[in-house]
Amino acid sequence: MSLFVLGLNHQTAPVSLRERVSFSGDAVPAALDALRRLPSVREVALLSTCNRTELYAVTDDDGIALADWLANHPGDGGSLSVEPAQALHDYLYRHHGADAVRHLFRVATGLDSLVLGEPQILGQVKDAWATARTSGSLGSQLDRLFQHAFTTAKRARTDTRIGANPVSVASAAVRLAQESFARLEDSTVLLVGAGETIELAARHLVQAKAKRLLIANRTLAHAQDLATRHAGVALPLSELDKHLGEADIVLSATASREPILRKPQVAAALATRRHRPMLLLDLAVPRDIAADVAELRDVFLYTVDDLERAIEDNRRGRREAANEAEAIVELQVERFVETLAASTRTEPLKRLRAHGESARAEALAKAQQQLAAGGDPDEVLQFLAHTLTNRLLHAPTIALREAALTGNADLARAADKLFGAGDGE
Repeated sequence: MSLFVLGLNHQTAPVSLRERVSFSGDAVPAALDALRRLPSVREVALLSTCNRTELYAVTDDDGIALADWLANHPGDGGSLSVEPAQALHDYLYRHHGADAVRHLFRVATGLDSLVLGEPQILGQVKDAWATARTSGSLGSQLDRLFQHAFTTAKRARTDTRIGANPVSVASAAVRLAQESFARLEDSTVLLVGAGETIELAARHLVQAKAKRLLIANRTLAHAQDLATRHAGVALPLSELDKHLGEADIVLSATASREPILRKPQVAAALATRRHRPMLLLDLAVPRDIAADVAELRDVFLYTVDDLERAIEDNRRGRREAANEAEAIVELQVERFVETLAASTRTEPLKRLRAHGESARAEALAKAQQQLAAGGDPDEVLQFLAHTLTNRLLHAPTIALREAALTGNADLARAADKLFGAGDGE
């Protein structure tokens, strides 16, 4: 069995492909159940965020079954029919052994994130671990791996400044808005959704003194709660078209599996605005805003993949802290691999003890039955000793006899050392 990870992220695949293999929280347990049923898979966990979809597994092969499953069983983000399944294989990265350990530790620490050191990813990794544990797809090896990842991430954030002045995708989006044609002080901003990303965006927009906030959500109560805390106006999602034309900037981040905004809706809004420009920031995966909206004149559409420029300054500023965090990760990888190797070396001992306990229990049960049936105690003791000796020595005797016939001197010497033969006792 080997430890293996495969996946794709913002560095290896465009959002158009990532959204097709994204899994919402409700879809993960069913996916784990299907993965666990693959003949070669012993343990498996699934991490799916807006920037990555990854499978962590203990397998009997090189992970090809996992890659084939992911290519042919897309998430609830949509079908892979637009792009052949083989195309997904070309975007996948694969790591095994120590490289797989290193990858998870870097992910949990925020070193592999779009926004270097961002804190949200650790919570998402913990959610993936908890879901796998609840689903029964997490065994002892992956459980130890994830627990060690949490310890590594905590140590990196405690001992370095990798998490200082945290920058989120939401804050990067607001910065991009500030650098655009629209002045936030004169702009109406429409926020679509009410989750953590929208909450963070609302805070940054208030700090940047945005003129007016509209917050639309499928559950109106959630929008009202957010609007109350940030002096905004709550709208039901059903009234989105009615108010879309009021928005100079739209920032959307929902869990919808289908686009919230399509080309005809935005075109109608532009007409009511007499074609004053609109800035659309789509932070969702799968995307909330249909890709062809970008074809409209007077529309500037950005997705999560377009935030790279906006966060480059943050990456440079954190590079020194990142180098220190990388050193911590490397140290923890070495420790985990050593621990894993040690546990592997003790497996033969565990199997030997389990065999001995099984033989003892079986022989004792038969002896007790004979005593209960009135058997002679001396004869029962002889039976117990004879049966137990035969059970314990049967496999070693056959192996040593075969070694003698084939001339395997190494096994004979190992047996001498193991059983203390020739030690003068």
